[in-house]
Amino acid sequence: MRSVLLASLLLSVPTAHAAEPLKFEQLGKLHTLIKPQADEEKFMQIPWLTSVWDARQQAARAGKPILLWEMDGHPLSCV
Repeated sequence: MRSVLLASLLLSVPTAHAAEPLKFEQLGKLHTLIKPQADEEKFMQIPWLTSVWDARQQAARAGKPILLWEMDGHPLSCV
């Protein structure tokens, strides 16, 4: 009895269908949709320096502090 009830329950659940494959003509529209806009990439507009010594010299000339952004591990895995 339980197996019949379980089978009927499983058969009544709607199944998900695979999405249609992306057509080549749709690629441009999709790229425009997912590519960050210029006002969304403020982080990339900052003139970051990779040398602490260069940053220290530039900060001293400008009379400003240094923001040191440091992390351990690979930047894409956020370890």
